[in-house]
Amino acid sequence: MYLFLAFLLVPIIEIALFIQVGGLIGLWPTLAIVVLTAILGTALVRTQGRMALANLQRSFAELDDPTEPLAHGAMILLSGVLLLTPGFFTDAVGFALLIPGIRVAMFHYLKSKATITHFQMGTGSQNHTGPASFDQDDVIDGEFTEVRSRKTSSKPSKWVEGPHQH
Repeated sequence: MYLFLAFLLVPIIEIALFIQVGGLIGLWPTLAIVVLTAILGTALVRTQGRMALANLQRSFAELDDPTEPLAHGAMILLSGVLLLTPGFFTDAVGFALLIPGIRVAMFHYLKSKATITHFQMGTGSQNHTGPASFDQDDVIDGEFTEVRSRKTSSKPSKWVEGPHQH
């Protein structure tokens, strides 16, 4: 029901804002504002996205809970979609999602509405110091069988010979 209301109300709000702003400042300035917000929004989303990706990579490297960096990345992605959508209301919501404080508040609100029953990252009690550290428990034993080709030719296949020069 909420999604239906969003698809119904957002275009109505956007059309009303276009009419109001266009009547106030004219057609070309209104269109210029829409294009400029898309360009500015793209640049800001790119910068914020790089920072969010760095935070996510850091959380993975340190084996921290990646939930918050993932949520920030998702909100930045949503912000980019909203900023590329023509309209003043979607631009306002998109720019609001680029403010870290608003993203943090939204994350905590959404986190309070979710119930997490279990979360574990890594192997539990081991102390990992980085990507290169491993214990005996990290070694996986396996068996293999070498399969020989049925072809009896002593010449290697074309896949291994490499290019011929003529």
